[in-house]
Amino acid sequence: MTGRILRIELRRSAALSIGLLSLVTGTVLLLTSTQFFVGRWMQLAVFSRSMLMVSLPFALAGGAWLGQRDARYRVNELFASTVRPRWQRVVPTASALAVAVATAYVLVFLIAAGWVVPTAGYFPASAIVVAGVGVPALVAAGWLGMAAGRAVPRVVTAPILAVVGFVVVGLVPDFVTMAHTDASFTRVRPEPSALLLVPTFNGLDDFQTIATRVSLLQTLWLVSLAATGLLLLGAVRRRAIAFAVLPAVLGGAVAVPLLPVGGTRGAAVVDPVAIELVCDDDGPQVCVARAHAALLPDVVGPARQALGMMAAKLPNAPVRAVQSRQITYWGGLGVSTAPTRHADDTIVFDAPAIDPAGRADLSDGYFLPSLLEAAWQQDCGDQPEPDEESLARTIATAWLSGQPPIPQRWWEPADIERAQSAYRALVSLPQAEQRDRMAAARAAAMDCRSDGLLAILAEKKP
Repeated sequence: MTGRILRIELRRSAALSIGLLSLVTGTVLLLTSTQFFVGRWMQLAVFSRSMLMVSLPFALAGGAWLGQRDARYRVNELFASTVRPRWQRVVPTASALAVAVATAYVLVFLIAAGWVVPTAGYFPASAIVVAGVGVPALVAAGWLGMAAGRAVPRVVTAPILAVVGFVVVGLVPDFVTMAHTDASFTRVRPEPSALLLVPTFNGLDDFQTIATRVSLLQTLWLVSLAATGLLLLGAVRRRAIAFAVLPAVLGGAVAVPLLPVGGTRGAAVVDPVAIELVCDDDGPQVCVARAHAALLPDVVGPARQALGMMAAKLPNAPVRAVQSRQITYWGGLGVSTAPTRHADDTIVFDAPAIDPAGRADLSDGYFLPSLLEAAWQQDCGDQPEPDEESLARTIATAWLSGQPPIPQRWWEPADIERAQSAYRALVSLPQAEQRDRMAAARAAAMDCRSDGLLAILAEKKP
């Protein structure tokens, strides 16, 4: 009987419409942003979670609209006069809404997966766990919305819940994060662990994953919240309403002390498999991280071209190119780590941008100069870099390419003149002296000394 009622609810109630609208909205949002996750399963999972800032308010509003159905058709008193318990009447409707929003979320993930499968070189099982947390989150939002719609059957209830939901899941995490940073956007203290009760995630690096413990604790909290929503929906007396709040309170009491502080950055951990190197040895070795394995065919050509240009000019030139496996500064955990210096025979480059098809985006020609610039870079940890070192590195890169330095947008006119003058002075020297000076500059850079590069700026035009 209950199964037949559930099928009727799915066919005839607003639950199906809510699910279809969620499916269309989620698909449009994901497929207009494929460059953020294409080729990377974990990024797809995190992006699906970030889209909860749109789908959760929608589930809240849809649940409120569905919860007002009895009042809208003025059958509250009729149903209240029957001997059948209220929970028997609300469970099929609530189940229909849960099935609709959960199915829409899963279908959006599967549709987007079509853009990931052809170019993904690594599938972390934890991506399914991270994405799966969105299911109880949407069910909890839908059931809480239904309870609110039943309690306050007004036209404005649904839009107000949508706004409140967006503020809670979309804006509150940013407000809390900003409150814990100073004017220079440096984090002064970690965000409270309660921030992770909000299921949205933003800003995960390609080499990171969310700790499984965090996902399980979030699931525990969200299941407890969903139970509270369902109990509130079926509650009639005050005692039942007070009892309905108990699961959410207990779930929060268990989860909050066990969740890490620091928000998303505190929940993130480095995935050791994602940072494993995948190499092409058909020539000078070129390696990328496993998380970016699909980029290797696009990177090999420019990397070997850069190595050839270095070999033509530099004594003891590097012979291999390896992608950096350092976490980006915005994805860091705020903990100082020891520098991981690389050998002199290796250049370490940053991964190129990824286009919507999952390939390396080399369209504007920036990648080859960045590879040449990597010849003068070393991981020196938190050691401060003189302001002029970047200018000197640009001149050294121009010397490798045999072309005058290209002025950057942020350069002052004095910087442009200084760079051009230093470059002319450098190339006016005999070839042997140029090679010796630049070899000494690179040796100093590999030893985390800036004097060699800064000496380039001291050259005077003859």
